Amino acid sequence: MKFFIDTADTAEISELAAAGFVDGVTTNPSLIAKTGRPFKDVIKEICQLIDGPVSAEVTAKDVEGMIAEGELLASIATNVAVKVPSTWDGFMACRALSTRGLTVNVTLCFSANQALLAAKAGATFISPFVGRLDDLGLNGMEVVREIRTIYDNDKSLKTEILASSIRTALHVKEAAMAGADIATVPPAVLRNLAKHPLTEKGLASFLADWDKTGQAIL
Repeated sequence: MKFFIDTADTAEISELAAAGFVDGVTTNPSLIAKTGRPFKDVIKEICQLIDGPVSAEVTAKDVEGMIAEGELLASIATNVAVKVPSTWDGFMACRALSTRGLTVNVTLCFSANQALLAAKAGATFISPFVGRLDDLGLNGMEVVREIRTIYDNDKSLKTEILASSIRTALHVKEAAMAGADIATVPPAVLRNLAKHPLTEKGLASFLADWDKTGQAIL
């Protein structure tokens, strides 16, 4: 499973990319707003930091507006993925943009039916929002499993499942087990994947024993 980093913080992206953990980046208007910088400048800089897809979201609500904004966003860099919402207009815009050879990420997906429409419209990625479904007392990961089954049943559908609204390390593991192609995770969640209390305890014990020997490797 690939990792996309869910942030617009270029310092975080640069650090994680250097470690080899970044296959792509997802942004949204809220994340861009936190930077306090011009939208296009942020997207351009991120695209220069990594080779993978960088999702940049349209803000228009109508088909024509989404298409126009999508084409502008795609002109910023060749690795921009245009994000459109899982609405009827969004699916129509997805169709138009994907037909023109652009990478499209259909976001704010909350059902397998929406994911099916997105794939039929030519989406490169579908982004089911796991955490937000869980917030409503539903099973967000079950939607990922449903989408996986639908896509596997029709080999003509090439859309990749990008598990989104990932909140915990457990979400990441479950997304991988459910068959998601990608998980987009906040930097803090990605770092938490390396943590386990028994690892820390074992390391402390080994180092304590080593210190008793009075030796040094270098």
